[in-house]
Amino acid sequence: MRPPTPDAATASDRGGVESFDLTVFAHRVRVVHREGRSGEDGSPVSRVPLVLLNGIGARLELLAPFVDHLDERIPVIRFDVPGVGESPAPLTPYRFSGMAALVRRLVKRLGYDRADVLGISWGGGLAQQLAWQSPRFCRRVVLCATATGALMFPAGPQVLSKMITPQRYRDPEYARQVAAELYGGSMRQEPEVAGSLLAARPGLGSSWGYACQLLAGWGWTSLPLLPFIRQRTLILAGDDDPIIPLANGRVMSTLIPRSRLHIYNDGHLGLVTSADELGPVVSAFLLRP
Repeated sequence: MRPPTPDAATASDRGGVESFDLTVFAHRVRVVHREGRSGEDGSPVSRVPLVLLNGIGARLELLAPFVDHLDERIPVIRFDVPGVGESPAPLTPYRFSGMAALVRRLVKRLGYDRADVLGISWGGGLAQQLAWQSPRFCRRVVLCATATGALMFPAGPQVLSKMITPQRYRDPEYARQVAAELYGGSMRQEPEVAGSLLAARPGLGSSWGYACQLLAGWGWTSLPLLPFIRQRTLILAGDDDPIIPLANGRVMSTLIPRSRLHIYNDGHLGLVTSADELGPVVSAFLLRP
């Protein structure tokens, strides 16, 4: 499937992967769309794409290693949130409810009626909002390294203080310095990986865009909504995640009726650093009848 008319004249198509801009609700959004491919055994392409909802300040390239380990039958949609990466900053702040409506419209522009969603960290809050707000549109949900917003088991004060600014995305050396404390898991042994994953690159995004993401979840909580999320839900939680303590995953798995908790041996960025393990886990969950 292809969007009817990409807004960017530079749209490209290489091996079933397209990159282009779309204007959705007056926001120009950079999108990357990987079309599904039939399996080697002739198994059909999934008709339901997976939409990836990234963490705060993170551009869509961050999850490329995870996409590489997803079953090729699954179409994948990634995008830069307004104000992040190559999507221009919004003029005014937004809330999760408005961003959920944007995601739904974006997916429909690409020709799909339904979607599965995977949200990591900040994107996990957006995924929960979308699942509750649009239950017929959202088929299955994957929540990774995320929690319930304002009412949650919080990170420590030192960790939270380093999350207030996007400096780790702009300064590779700073990203290396804070990697172990912020992300835990494999970053404790290989902090230099944080620099390569988060390091500055063209199209980083603005401080205002980062502030808008912070404001989107200000005072928001999904805690009273979780019992009303009826989709099958896979919760991925690291056993060494300083930003989102494991207790949050256990709470969500208790409150979401059709959920399953998968604990992996890594930290906050385990979806990337343990992509070889988690890609097949997510694929099996999404392709299960």
